[in-house]
Amino acid sequence: MSTTKEAKKPLHYPFWFGGSASCFAACVTHPLDLVKVRLQTQKAEGPRKNMLQMTLHVAKQDGFLGLYRGLSASILRQMTYSTTRFGVYEELKSLSTTPTSTPSFPVLIAMASTSGFLGGVAGNPADIINVRMQNDAALPPEKRHNYRHAIDGIIRMSRSEGLGSLFRGVWPNSARAVLMTASQLASYDIFKQQLQRRLEMKEGLTLHFSASLLAGFVATTVCSPADVIKTRVMSSTKNGSLVGFVLSLFQKEGFTWMFRGWVPSFIRLGPHTIATFLFLEQHKKIYRKVYHIDEKAA
Repeated sequence: MSTTKEAKKPLHYPFWFGGSASCFAACVTHPLDLVKVRLQTQKAEGPRKNMLQMTLHVAKQDGFLGLYRGLSASILRQMTYSTTRFGVYEELKSLSTTPTSTPSFPVLIAMASTSGFLGGVAGNPADIINVRMQNDAALPPEKRHNYRHAIDGIIRMSRSEGLGSLFRGVWPNSARAVLMTASQLASYDIFKQQLQRRLEMKEGLTLHFSASLLAGFVATTVCSPADVIKTRVMSSTKNGSLVGFVLSLFQKEGFTWMFRGWVPSFIRLGPHTIATFLFLEQHKKIYRKVYHIDEKAA
């Protein structure tokens, strides 16, 4: 009897698995993230580039490797932001799961929101450096930050702008992280259940791919306004009221600013979500193999 209960008990994986999987995924999707940032920080005046035009512009101006500008900051962000949100979420879920019951849907939303908020705070410094390094080449030479890498950026920013600058935009960033984590996880579970029930899709890559893309659509739409605000605030060197900043966006650009960069955001989030879960499953598979754990215990 004890062996059966033990087999049904959810397997507890290392805290850092989610962050590690996200780092691998970031290496795949970084160019799309860079293009998204460039689109979101375009000036409202003058001709505007679409996603393809911006991609070609970056590649022509900075070379192919220019699409990977700021990769070190992106990886540092995943090491802080994603490790925290995945790790905290899994820990909370593990504490609430027993061999006979699992957390309800509202409880999962609450846990995802909490972990997303903590992840947003933890990853804020790296997120600022990530946005600045990705947007640097689009600025005039005299306004560029020219950070050598993520750690160099954090040190120089702390010295020149103060330690408080590392948490500039922390509220819109944390709000976005809450929306992203909650909407992504919740919608993924719902779509997965519906695809299994209505289309009788079996557990596997096709199901995960389909549910991830649909979840990415929901998460991108829900998070788009907060994502644009976060990018604009973090790319700026000025301090001011967040409310005043948002009002100025409405005055200058109307409602269109809320979904600026939506297409590259969606194109990035879909592959990033799929890649993250694929890498995460490989982490778990290797872990079970190393420790000789039965697949049914996962």
